[in-house]
Amino acid sequence: MKKHHLIGYSVVCLLGASAEVAAAEPVSKKAVLETYATIAQAKYEDSLAAAQTLQQAVAALIATPSADALTAARAAWLAARVPYQQTEVYRFGNAIVDDWEGKVNAWPLDEGLIDYVDASYGGPSDENEYAALNVIANPTFALSDKEIDATTITPELLSETLHEADGIDANVATGYHAIEFLLWGQDLNGTDHGAGARAWTDYAKGEACTNGHCDRRGAYLTAATDLLVSDLGWMAKQWQPGGDARAAVLADENAGIVTIVTGMGSLSYGEQAGERMRLGLMLNDPEEEHDCFSDNTHNSHYYDGLGIRNAYVGEYVRIDGTRVSGPSLSDLVAAADKDLDAELTGKLNTTMLKLGAIKSAAESGFSYDQMLARGNKGGEALIMGGVNALVDQTKSIERVVSALNLHDIEFEGSDSLDNPTAVFE
Repeated sequence: MKKHHLIGYSVVCLLGASAEVAAAEPVSKKAVLETYATIAQAKYEDSLAAAQTLQQAVAALIATPSADALTAARAAWLAARVPYQQTEVYRFGNAIVDDWEGKVNAWPLDEGLIDYVDASYGGPSDENEYAALNVIANPTFALSDKEIDATTITPELLSETLHEADGIDANVATGYHAIEFLLWGQDLNGTDHGAGARAWTDYAKGEACTNGHCDRRGAYLTAATDLLVSDLGWMAKQWQPGGDARAAVLADENAGIVTIVTGMGSLSYGEQAGERMRLGLMLNDPEEEHDCFSDNTHNSHYYDGLGIRNAYVGEYVRIDGTRVSGPSLSDLVAAADKDLDAELTGKLNTTMLKLGAIKSAAESGFSYDQMLARGNKGGEALIMGGVNALVDQTKSIERVVSALNLHDIEFEGSDSLDNPTAVFE
């Protein structure tokens, strides 16, 4: 993804609190970074716990397939997205997270790699000759000039052989969205209301099986879910005391603060406002939805935005309702420029209201697919309300760079925001 403008400032020590709070004990950068790491640990532990609940629901579906079991597995997947999306602010600044993230949340995907698809999907393309490989239907196949034995579908097969096969990003074989596709199937409604409608009988036993290969479909779903649990368990450990991700962010206090600001600005601007929201609206394309099979994109956007706010104010509400909080980036900014802190806090709150409006509309029956439709002025206004708020808060995040005298921060960009004509070239 292209970079947004470079902001360069020399690193100097952060000075003491403003006159109004001079008597108060100043918040240290180390304390802020400890809060940031502790919240990361809590979020990934919650993501792991929610994925384990999903794992149990998938096991129940495969053992005793039924409409209720499929509904329960879908509900568990939706619940699992809530804590995970709030972790995405840890990308872009934390190399350990960004290098790993593609295993669990890569999108969009060529779903024909995994399973059957509608005829309208098409077949292999110049961009991806494996776009319709259908691993579930084929226990052996050729891949990168090698004969692959996929008689037994295992997590290793998915992660080491299939995922991003031939270096093609769209060959997503693992993670939340592969699981989402296996639970919902394709969403063939275009910009009309409705999500994927995979029947529970796609996992049925014997003659009740629909669309063939139900045992292999179940094996794929099981392997993908087991792999997700394993990957999230690994990341949760990286943020525990002594873990590599925690150690990296605490190793250099100035660099650690840069990491927080980089994650906030990059997710806010290029990734969410641009690639996940503005681009889909420009193309009027529901295939650009983040959670396109389940029609859960409104929640993905909302919890991404909440994750940015979490990082700034230093608080997170866990899935059990407990609150994790501590010294925050907001405290550091307030000590340097209390007006800027109030400005950014207000803009973060405005963004949550705008993303909340999208979420509320979708939950009331005006789905994100419909919002993307060409000529749907109400949908465009909702989505652009979120985009504009995210872009506006990024301007204040850039001012934080100056206020804290940070050095050489790059925020991710998007052609949809920086060079819109390029989107159609």
